[in-house]
Amino acid sequence: MSKKIAMIFPGQGSQKVGMLSQLSQQESVVADIFNQASEVLNIDLWKITQENPDDLLNQTAYTQPALLAASYALWKIWLKRGGQQPEIMAGHSLGEYSALVCAQAMPFEDAIHLVHKRGIYMQEAVPQGQGAMAAIIGLSPEQVAQACMLVGDNAIVQPANINAHGQVVISGESEAVQAAMTHAKSLGAKLAKLLPVSVPSHCSLMKPAAQKLAEDLNKISFKLPKISVLHNVNVEVSHSVEDLKARLIEQLYSPVRWVETIEKMEAHGVFSLFECGPGKVLAGLSKRITANLTTLALDTDDISSLIEEVVT
Repeated sequence: MSKKIAMIFPGQGSQKVGMLSQLSQQESVVADIFNQASEVLNIDLWKITQENPDDLLNQTAYTQPALLAASYALWKIWLKRGGQQPEIMAGHSLGEYSALVCAQAMPFEDAIHLVHKRGIYMQEAVPQGQGAMAAIIGLSPEQVAQACMLVGDNAIVQPANINAHGQVVISGESEAVQAAMTHAKSLGAKLAKLLPVSVPSHCSLMKPAAQKLAEDLNKISFKLPKISVLHNVNVEVSHSVEDLKARLIEQLYSPVRWVETIEKMEAHGVFSLFECGPGKVLAGLSKRITANLTTLALDTDDISSLIEEVVT
């Protein structure tokens, strides 16, 4: 009997110049997928990932489709080499779209267009420099929420990513985030550090972006995923297309409940997690959430050896 596995997909922050370059020499599917994405965007997405002209890879409108294409390529390679179907999937923020594409809930080309627009809408919602995000280390989610509340009702700052035990990211207006960092330190935080991002994701400042995204979502032909996908917003699976769309809209201005997501996978009997995307960010978070699950990253030149680990 096969051991249950789960596939998790990273979000922004996992991109890196040169990602998948070695695998692209082994597998033509990498070029095929990036060519499809490039046609949709009318720009050379592979060149952006390999050369990063004008720092485009770190501009959210291109970061998002680049990560989606990379994750989808790794998923295709996993299947081609005989990788086991996961019991369940989830993605961190942007990674939720990667999960839904791999679970056949929406066409890849539509998703590329959608996440490109998502990035544009997010950047438009808050002018450069007016929003910020910060990592708070050493406090519980409740303490971090308290630090945000101490800033005052008129300020916009809130927990954005519940990433691991003792690691919460906050998001909001720049001055409010700075003030919440100060309060967090007074409550005993070991570290409060600003993150190098241009967009304050997963807070109420993103509601204008969510309204625009809703219009684009309604133009796409969604299906229910063939593999269960846990949503960031409620750590549940959708049972209707309408519910799925609603969760994606809410996701833009709601916290990513990643700790609960990994814990739910563990409770579901999952044996191993596989990070399907560039880097090992989620693998690191998983180790801080539970010691009972191993997380292996597919961002390797030897995916076949990972596949063998599942069956041995």
